[in-house]
Amino acid sequence: MNQSLYTLENLGSGETALSKIEQLKSQHTEITVLDSYKENLEELFLLRNPKYKFIKEYGEDLGKFISVYQGKETSLKHCGSWFYFPWKNTVAHVFPEDEYQELRTGRNQYLISKDEQEKFSESVIGILGMSVGSHIAMTIAMTGGSSHIKIADPDTLSGDNLNRIRLGILDVGTKKVFLVARAIYEMNPYANVEVFEDGLTQENADSFLSGLSLLIEEMDTPFWKFRVREKARSLGIPTLMGTDNGDGCIVDIERFDLNSDYPLFHGYTGNMDAESIKNMPPEDLPKVAARIAGANLAVPRMLHSVTEVGKTIYSWPQLGTAANLCGTVISYLARRIVNKDSLIQSGRYQVSMDSIFEKNYHTIFSKLKRKKQFFDFIRKMKSRDGKIN
Repeated sequence: MNQSLYTLENLGSGETALSKIEQLKSQHTEITVLDSYKENLEELFLLRNPKYKFIKEYGEDLGKFISVYQGKETSLKHCGSWFYFPWKNTVAHVFPEDEYQELRTGRNQYLISKDEQEKFSESVIGILGMSVGSHIAMTIAMTGGSSHIKIADPDTLSGDNLNRIRLGILDVGTKKVFLVARAIYEMNPYANVEVFEDGLTQENADSFLSGLSLLIEEMDTPFWKFRVREKARSLGIPTLMGTDNGDGCIVDIERFDLNSDYPLFHGYTGNMDAESIKNMPPEDLPKVAARIAGANLAVPRMLHSVTEVGKTIYSWPQLGTAANLCGTVISYLARRIVNKDSLIQSGRYQVSMDSIFEKNYHTIFSKLKRKKQFFDFIRKMKSRDGKIN
C-alpha cells in the first residue's frame, strides 16, 4: 500500500519544520505553501471575544492577543504545526490540535454543547462502504466528530459514482477509502484515519470492530451485512444504516448497546443469519435484500426502477440528494448515540422530503395509491423469478 496516496506528514514546528519545508521545495519545485495562521488567529480571537461582533474597533486588543500568543517565538511561523499533503503537493500551517479543534468547531456552540462535542470527538466510529458512507464520514469529520475513524471499502471510484459521491473526474480510478481519508485529513490533519482498503474480510473484521463506539454499515453484500451485525451485537456496539430512497432515505437504528438481544434488522428477516445467507441460492437473495432495505417504505419510482434492473437499466438508480441526506441524518444520529442518548431508539425510520413538500401526500387516496404500487411491485418481482413474496 502506498500510504502517500492518502497519508499526510506532520513536519512538526519551529525551525525543524521550516527546514523540512525547504527540503520539500528542493524536491518538489511546484509545491504550494499555505500560511493563513495570522488570519485564523483573528478568527480565534473573535470566537473568544464575542463582544466584538458589534464593536469593530478591536485592532489594538487583537494585536495584544497575537503578541501574547506568540510569546517568545520570533515569528508566528514557529507556532503550531506544519503538515505536508502529498496528494496535493501542498504544505499548510495549522494551529496546535486543541486550538485547531476550538477554531473549527467554534460555530457549533450551543447547537452542540461543549461536553457533547468532546464526546463526539473522542468517539471511535467505523464506517463500512464508501458510497453513502463517504457522505457520512465527511459530515462527521466536518462537524468535529470522531477524531479516530475507521473506513473500509475495496472499490475504486468510477465515473458512474459521480452522481452521488462528492468527488470529481480527477479522482476516478482511485480507491474510495483513499479519497475519503484525504478529505478527512484536509478537514482535520490531526485525525487518526484507519483505512481498510480490502473492505471487511474474515481476517480484519475483528480488528475493524475493536474499540468502536459506533458502527455504520453501508455495504452491499448480504452475508457481511448479517455477519457484522452478529459481531456488533455480541460486542454491544450500536449500529446504524442509511439506505437511499429516491430523494429521501430509510434509516435503521439497532441499539445493541441498550439491548444485547435486539433482533437483527428489527426481525424483518426472521431467523436468518450470516451462515444461512451464505448457503442461500442466488435467486433467493433479492427477497432478503428487499427485507433488509425496507422495500415497503420505498418510493414508487424506486420500486419501479428495481423491476427494470437487467432490462432497461443496469442497476438500481441512486441520487446525490439522497446520499447527502443520509450523510446528514446518520451523522446526527451518530452524535446523539455516542453521547449515550437513550431517547434515540432502535427501529426503522423513513426520512422523506416528499412527505413534507408534496401536496396531498397524506390523504387516504395517496396512501392507497402507494400501497397498490407496492403490491404491484411484489407481483412483478414474483412473476420475474417466482420467488419473491
